[in-house]
Amino acid sequence: MGDSEREFSEDIVKVRSKSSKTVSEVKEDFAKIQKLKAESLRKVEEMIHSAERDLEKIEQKIAKSGDLVSESKWRLNNEITAAKTQIKERYTELKTRIAAAIVPE
Repeated sequence: MGDSEREFSEDIVKVRSKSSKTVSEVKEDFAKIQKLKAESLRKVEEMIHSAERDLEKIEQKIAKSGDLVSESKWRLNNEITAAKTQIKERYTELKTRIAAAIVPE
């Protein structure tokens, strides 16, 4: 016995329904990605500000320290400068990677 028009129509409805469900799931995935991107950006911003504050405090302590000779202060300040440079490079790298992540249309 052959298939009826009604059976074919039901099959078409099933395919559309399955397709719509997949579209909804993918849109939810994109929403999750966007949320993760926003959270990651927040963490990166917090990291750079925290590191800058902490290094500034260390710089101030070094400057006030009477126990350190000027050569030691100079070396420590060079280490702080290197740390700042490294942190800024990582910050830039992370921001670039986050910005390049998949964006839904």
